Amino acid sequence: MKKSPIFMKILFAGVGLITTLANADTLEVISSGGFYSSMQKLIPIFEKQTGHTVHLSSGSSMGASPTAIPNRLDRGEHFDVVILAASELNKLAEKGYVDPNSQRGLVNSRIGMAIPKGAVKPDISTAAKFENVLLNAKHIGYSASASGTHLEKDVFPSFPPVEYKVISSKAEKVIGDRVAKRIAEGQFDIGFQQISEIKPFTGQYGQVDLVGPIPMPYQKVTVFAAGIGKNAEHEPVAKALIQFVKSPQATKIIEDQGLEQIKQ
Repeated sequence: MKKSPIFMKILFAGVGLITTLANADTLEVISSGGFYSSMQKLIPIFEKQTGHTVHLSSGSSMGASPTAIPNRLDRGEHFDVVILAASELNKLAEKGYVDPNSQRGLVNSRIGMAIPKGAVKPDISTAAKFENVLLNAKHIGYSASASGTHLEKDVFPSFPPVEYKVISSKAEKVIGDRVAKRIAEGQFDIGFQQISEIKPFTGQYGQVDLVGPIPMPYQKVTVFAAGIGKNAEHEPVAKALIQFVKSPQATKIIEDQGLEQIKQ
């Protein structure tokens, strides 16, 4: 019996789908919090366009938490793509966890300040006004990753000894959780983290408000970068994912998270 053209199109389409599924891979990707929300939004688009599956895990760029990316790699976990602060990615490459030739800068990220939703937004437009906010705050939360390390080691100690003691006595490092989440729970009246980590907790249904980026000279721009894990099982797909994240198609999604895409 002669098959109709429509039947043959359906048949070949089905064969193509089976072939695509048969060749599909599952990528293991881990991202630190600064780029995690962007990846959550980008991955479904990549999966739809390529037929591959991406399993996304999270961990901080540094710190003592058992979920921190360096600590997970030290324990023998393997990932095809690793995304975290560029300075820490360099260290992972030196330890042999990441192919040094695969490293690509993805975004520039700035530190932001958050407050409980509906609270009066303090003015932090200048260094002097920012300093007063820190001194007058009741309980300050900061992350255990790149932004918090900068505050703990560079910003707070830059104050005169008496003021530094005041700030330190009410500042708390948040390990293994988002600072914005703790603010929403009422634990802090102000908190600091990468703007992209605060953004998911803001908006109409959020429980915190973003005051804005902290001012210079206290601000620090962190570059988040991606690298391919040594002995990655799916290196070509890992390269394709990184290229997709750096493509114009990803720009708006990334910028909506408060990040600046690195074009080159």
